Amino acid sequence: MASKAYVLIEGAAGTIPSIKSKVTQMQGVKACHAVTGQYDLVALVEGDNPNTIGKLSFTEIQRLDGVLRTLTCNVIEL
Repeated sequence: MASKAYVLIEGAAGTIPSIKSKVTQMQGVKACHAVTGQYDLVALVEGDNPNTIGKLSFTEIQRLDGVLRTLTCNVIEL
């Protein structure tokens, strides 16, 4: 079973459309939506395991121009 997580993304003013476009094209990203609140975008990501998801967040999403911070929330099955 694949692992899933929601990655909450905070971006600098004026960069949200560009970040959203780039995140949406990344392998493993199933959806990316602009939201209101402390974070600007929420991406649903899937990977083989939590480590794969962590690498996607750390090595790809966090390094995009305009990304200020991310918070990765792993999905758990109850």
